[in-house]
Amino acid sequence: MAQNESLSFLLGIIGPVSILTAGLTMAIGSIAPALGEGKTVAQALSSIAQQPDEANTITRTLFVGLAFIESIAIYCFVIALILLFANPFWNYVIGAIAKAGG
Repeated sequence: MAQNESLSFLLGIIGPVSILTAGLTMAIGSIAPALGEGKTVAQALSSIAQQPDEANTITRTLFVGLAFIESIAIYCFVIALILLFANPFWNYVIGAIAKAGG
C-alpha cells in the first residue's frame, strides 16, 4: 500500500514539475539565441558599413547564421512541448500504478 501511495504522490508531482521545467527551458533557452542574434546582426551591419560592396555576401551569410542560431530556441521549444504534452514519465508512473494493483 505504501508503494501505491508513493506512486500516486509521484503522479501528482509530475505535472507541476513538468510545467516548471518547460517554462525554465523556454526562458533560459531563449536568452542565448536572442543575445547571439543581436550580436550577429550588429556585427553584420558593421561589416556592411565597412565594405558596402560585399553586402550581398554578408547578408546571405548572416541569414544562414541566424537560422542556425534560431534552431537552438526551436529545440528548446520542442523539448518544452514534449514535457507538457507527451511526457514519458506519465506513462511510466501510470504503468507502475497499474502493476501495483492501484
